[in-house]
Amino acid sequence: MKVLFHKYQGTGNDFIIIDNYHNEPTLLSAEQIKKLCNRHFGIGADGLMFLNKKAGYDFDMLYYNADGNESSMCGNGGRCLVKFAYNSGIHKSAYHFTAIDGEHEAEIETNGLVYLKMQDVHNVKQYGNYAVLNTGSPHFVKFAANVENIDVVESGSGIRYSSEFEKEGINVNFVETLDEDKIYVRTYERGVEDETLSCGTGVTAAALLSAHNENGFNTVNVKTPGGNLSVEFNKVDDEHFTDIWLCGPAVFVFRGEIDI
Repeated sequence: MKVLFHKYQGTGNDFIIIDNYHNEPTLLSAEQIKKLCNRHFGIGADGLMFLNKKAGYDFDMLYYNADGNESSMCGNGGRCLVKFAYNSGIHKSAYHFTAIDGEHEAEIETNGLVYLKMQDVHNVKQYGNYAVLNTGSPHFVKFAANVENIDVVESGSGIRYSSEFEKEGINVNFVETLDEDKIYVRTYERGVEDETLSCGTGVTAAALLSAHNENGFNTVNVKTPGGNLSVEFNKVDDEHFTDIWLCGPAVFVFRGEIDI
């Protein structure tokens, strides 16, 4: 079977996109998705997305991790899918689409940056030197010094496969405060089972915990190994955050056809 695909990346977080909106729907097994995402024997990507039709919305986002399993929300993937929707002819001043965690809004700015509205957060659990929260995907967030020197794969996998988190899995973020409104984030992602160059929901989780205004509007700039993002949000209190927008680039890489 020949599969047509497009490749996009958002700050180095890269995705295979298959267009089921304009074309006859393609159905893939978990093993086929895993093979396509393999960087040695396939196309290579952190995940695979389908652009699907959905009545009453501009489109539906269906996302799979590189291990072939359907995943929770992917922030950078959502931004890339919005850019792909635009490039494929779905032109909107504002987008309204659905994903596994519910409805999302998005806008493409004149400078090409994509703004994606994330779900509100109403539950942050603090455990001494780390916190756990869900920003569409579950995240473990730990602040540390010299994050550049951390072995993210070893430390991240140790937490992800610990007795507390092994069953459901969790994404693990190591965060360094660079300035009042700037942080550096490195992330170990479940489903990829490796460090990714950027993680949108992880960046969002880290930014919420880095609010510089105790109550009200915040903008946190985020450096990742793959590039720069920003998160805008309203902090109600330490457990409640609303109007959360993940902002950053989404870039077309290449298109192609592959036999599977």
